[in-house]
Amino acid sequence: MKFRFASGVAQEADSVFAWHAQASAFPRLMPPWEGARLVARSGTLEIGSTVDLAVPVGPSTRAWRARITAVDPGRCFVDEQVVGPFRSWRHTHSFLSVAEGCQIVDEIDCQPPVPALTSGWVGRRIARAFAFRHRRTADDLARHAAWPPRRLRIAISGAGGFLGGELADFLSAGGHEVVRLVRAGGQRPGCLAWDPSAGLADPSALSGFDAVVHLAGRTVGERWSSRVRREIRDSRIGPTRRLCEQLAALPAPPKALVCASAIGIYGDRGESVLDEDASPGAGFLAEVCSDWERACDPARAAGIRVVHARLGVVLGAAGGALAKLVPPVRAGVAGRIGSGRQWLSWIAIDDAVAALHHLVQSPLSGVVNVVAPEPVTNAGLMAALGAVLCRPTVLPLPAIAVRVAFGAMGQETLLASARVVPARLSAAGFTWRHGDLVEALRHQLGR
Repeated sequence: MKFRFASGVAQEADSVFAWHAQASAFPRLMPPWEGARLVARSGTLEIGSTVDLAVPVGPSTRAWRARITAVDPGRCFVDEQVVGPFRSWRHTHSFLSVAEGCQIVDEIDCQPPVPALTSGWVGRRIARAFAFRHRRTADDLARHAAWPPRRLRIAISGAGGFLGGELADFLSAGGHEVVRLVRAGGQRPGCLAWDPSAGLADPSALSGFDAVVHLAGRTVGERWSSRVRREIRDSRIGPTRRLCEQLAALPAPPKALVCASAIGIYGDRGESVLDEDASPGAGFLAEVCSDWERACDPARAAGIRVVHARLGVVLGAAGGALAKLVPPVRAGVAGRIGSGRQWLSWIAIDDAVAALHHLVQSPLSGVVNVVAPEPVTNAGLMAALGAVLCRPTVLPLPAIAVRVAFGAMGQETLLASARVVPARLSAAGFTWRHGDLVEALRHQLGR
C-alpha cells in the first residue's frame, strides 16, 4: 500500500526541516485520539536513531520501533519500522522549496498485517493521522513565526500534565529552552527539582529566565471530600506563594510569571456575559481561585510581570473533560447534564497552548480569560460531540443525579453556568485557529 500526503506552509524548507528535527516535534505530531505512547527515543534526527512507541491494538498494546535510515539535511529523511504492527513500513518525509515557502510531502509504503482484511481500515486511519499532522505542523509553525525569532528560557510547573506537557513540547519544538519543574529527578537534563511544599531546590537556576509558567495543581474532577478540598487548596495557594517569594528574591528574577487560574472564579452566573472586569463569584472554586491569584502578590511586588490565565474547559482527546465524555457518547448513553442550558466556556487545547505562548511573549499583565470566543451551552456541547461521533445524545443526566453522585463538585463544575468571553486576548490580537466547536472536536478526534 502506498500513500502520499502533501501540503504547503509559508516557512522556508530549512526552517520546517529544523522544526521536525527537534525531539519535541514528534509528540506534537502524534494523533491524540490514537492513544499511542512515546516510550523512548535515541539520538536526534540522524541515521540510526530510533523511536519506540506503545501502540494500542484492540484491548492490548503493541511495541513499535522505527529507525531513521536516511537523512538529507534540510530536504528529507526516512524512517522504517524495525518491529511493530505492520509487516513493513517505510515513511519518507520531504521538504520542498516552493515560491510560497515549503511543500511538505509524506510518502508511506507499508504492508498491513492482513492486507485483504485490513487495507481499507488502515488506509482510513493513516489518512486521518496525516491530515492531523499537516494541520498541526502548519499551525505550530505559524504560531512561532508570528513572534521575533528569539530563543526564550521558560520554566514550566505541571509539565507532566495534560496542558503542561503539550505546552512544553510546543515551546521546545519551536526552539525555546524549556526547563520542567519536577518533584523528583531534578538532575535530569531539562529538569529542575521543585517540591510544592518546600519550593525550588535551587532558585538561582531560574535567574534571568524570560518566563515561568506555573500550571501545577491537583485536579478538581472528583467528589470534594474534606481531604480533597484541602488538597485542592494546598496544591495551589501555598506552593504558588512560595514559588513567587523565591522568584522575587532573585537578583535577576524572571521577566514574567504566567500563573494558571480558572473561570471557576466567576461562580454560577446564569446568562451574564463575563469578561475580565467581572467580579469573582461565590463558592469553593471561586474562593480558591481568588486566593490563588493573590498568592502571586510577592512576584508582582518585585516588578515581575504577572499574568493570571483564567483557563476555561480545555478540550483535547488525550485528557481532561473531552477524554471523559467521549466513551459514554460513543456508547450512546450520554446527553445533556441537568437542564443543559448552563453555559460552558471552553477552549481547544491547541489554542490554549498558543494563548499561553502569547501571554509569555506579549506585554499583557493581570487577568486574562483563556477561552474560545463563543461559549456553548452544555446541551450544545453534547449535541456537537454526538454529531462529530455520529451518535445520539438523548439520554440526559438529571441535576438531582449529579448532586447525589458528585455533591458540590457536580454543582460547581457540571451544573454551574459561566458565560465567559476573552475580551483581553481579543483586544491583544490573538487568533483562534480552533474557535468553532465542531471543527475543534473533529480536529482532536480525527473525524
